[in-house]
This record gives sequence, C-alpha cells and structure tokens, in this order.
Amino acid sequence: MVPKSLVLATLIAAVILATTLPNYVMGQDCGCAADLCCSRYGYCGTGDDYCGVGCQQGSCYAAPPTNDVVVADIVTSEFFAGIMDQADAGCEGKSFYSRAVFLDALDSYPQFGRVGSVDDSKREIAALFAHFTHETGHFCYIEEINGTSRDYCDETNTQYPCNPNKGYYGRGSIQLSWNFNYGPAGEAIGFDGLNAPETVANDPLVAFRTGLWYWMNSVRPVINQGFGATIRAINGALECDGGNPATVQRRVGYYTDYCNQFGVAPGDNLTC
Repeated sequence: MVPKSLVLATLIAAVILATTLPNYVMGQDCGCAADLCCSRYGYCGTGDDYCGVGCQQGSCYAAPPTNDVVVADIVTSEFFAGIMDQADAGCEGKSFYSRAVFLDALDSYPQFGRVGSVDDSKREIAALFAHFTHETGHFCYIEEINGTSRDYCDETNTQYPCNPNKGYYGRGSIQLSWNFNYGPAGEAIGFDGLNAPETVANDPLVAFRTGLWYWMNSVRPVINQGFGATIRAINGALECDGGNPATVQRRVGYYTDYCNQFGVAPGDNLTC
C-alpha cells in the first residue's frame, strides 16, 4: 500500500499545476465573438485550449472517431481486483469503488480508451488506472488524508464562488480539489459541486465520473506527449522537474506494470 505520507503529498497538490488557469480573455456567459471559441472554463479564444476538449460554443473541434475497443474487455474483473487486493482489508474504498460502477461511469464518456489505435487505447487505460492507483492507494482512500484542514478555495474565481461552509479538498478517484474544479464538474455531471462537494465521496458513481471528467478535460489532451505529460497535468507542481522523483517513479511503475498486463509497449517520455 502507498505510504500515507506519499499519498498526502500527492493529494495536497493534485491540481496545483494542472488547474492553474492561464490569463485568458473572459467571456460573458460564453458571449464570445463569432470567430472565437468558448473554452470549458468560459474563456474566449482560439486553438486547442479553447476549441478542443470541453469547448462550449463557437467553432469547436469535432470529436475524433472512436475505434472498436471495448474498455470492459481490457479492464477485466481480474485486472481491477488485482489493484484493489493490494489495499488493506480495512480500507473504506473496498466497499465503495468497484469495476461495475467504473463501467457505469464510463457510459458518460464514450470516447475514453477508444481513440487511435488499439495500442493507444491500451496505453490510455493503463495511464488512467496508474493514476487511480496512486491517488487512491489502490482504491483505499475516498477522501484526501487530513483534507478538512486544507483550504482549497480560490476566492478570485467569481464564476465558481466558494460556499464558506464547504471544503473543496480531494475526493474521488483522482481526488478532485478546488472550487474551480468542483463547480464545472458538478455542472457537467449533474450534482451541486459548490454546495454539496461531499457528493463525490458519498456516491461511487460520481467519484468515478469526476475522475473521468478531469481526465478527459485536463489530462487526456496531453497524453500523446507520453505518460510523463499526464503526471505533469495531475501533480506536476510537486513531482515534476525533480520535485519528487520517487512518486514520479511510483506512478511510472504502475503504468508500465499495467501496460505489460495489457501486452502493449509503454511508449516514450515516461517521466516529467
């Protein structure tokens, strides 16, 4: 099982780098000019950050075609159990996370693991589950350790203002954090992210859906740069560029293990 100290370090900064927003031009309720796209965060501009994944209005890029991969055939019962079996018997996640619920959550994201070649699909699935494994300690943790003591409220974000009585610490399969993630995740998935963030820790379907939502919007766009880019997108602020090479190697270890199980080469650029 992942030592609590390492898991805590991961969870504290799970979104510091990945969710730091560039200085874009703000749209008024996506009231962008005709030649601009409105990004998933409500900003106006052009290019991948605005017209790609999560684009709300304007000349959004068309979704790429899907292949014939069946994710359930790769994420088998044996594969999922092989991860969970490494967690302590008393872990709360053992009665919360399950393969069946993951597959139910996947219905909301039909493009996950189904773009590009079969090998591309296997690598994406291996990458997601490597991060699931690390972030949750083999599906042991539902909430961030000592999360209630953390302040994850960005008061400058007026689009998704914090409820002062709620905490936006890490929860779920990729430990969703910060008001500017809970707000849009709730809008996309169908729960009150700002006023009921605890839903992510109380509903296993939402716990997986938020992980997939974050993946598809903030991580998947860089997966063609190698597994190292996905680490940077999730926890680069503390782990990458020499910040914590041990945890980087831990994530890489999970990823290469799962690639081996799927019979696919892990590719280049594994670290960050």
